[in-house]
Amino acid sequence: MAAMNDLSLSTRSATPADLDEVLAFWKVAAEGTSISDDGDGVARLVERDPEALILAEREGELVGTVIAGFDGWRCHLYRLAVHPDQRRRGVGSALLAAAEERFTALGGRRADAMVLDRNTSAHHAWRAAGYGPEPQWSRWVKHLTD
Repeated sequence: MAAMNDLSLSTRSATPADLDEVLAFWKVAAEGTSISDDGDGVARLVERDPEALILAEREGELVGTVIAGFDGWRCHLYRLAVHPDQRRRGVGSALLAAAEERFTALGGRRADAMVLDRNTSAHHAWRAAGYGPEPQWSRWVKHLTD
């Protein structure tokens, strides 16, 4: 992934060495937690799809993440998180551009995003990026482990 217009901001795929930092980052920057937000869950993601977890860095510091998962049929976005001090500075846009570039290269045709209903500030960011809710769909979940 190439550097963005802001020369101090770049995106890259996470490596196993980044995972502890990513998990700590999500505690500061992400809205809520997931059953998969642990070392084993994120390590499985990176092992299975080494390019799915995209990091944004500014001057060597982690400032944002997105998971751009592609199952061969659908493009899914999760964990778009930007450090509170870096919001509204192009980090989210750079991450989404990198994710969409990945999806397009893999043959993806439509991306969907997991966005919490209560996270209204995220709604504005997603809409600005061209995403919108589809009211005819609901997320149905069954936890497979405790």
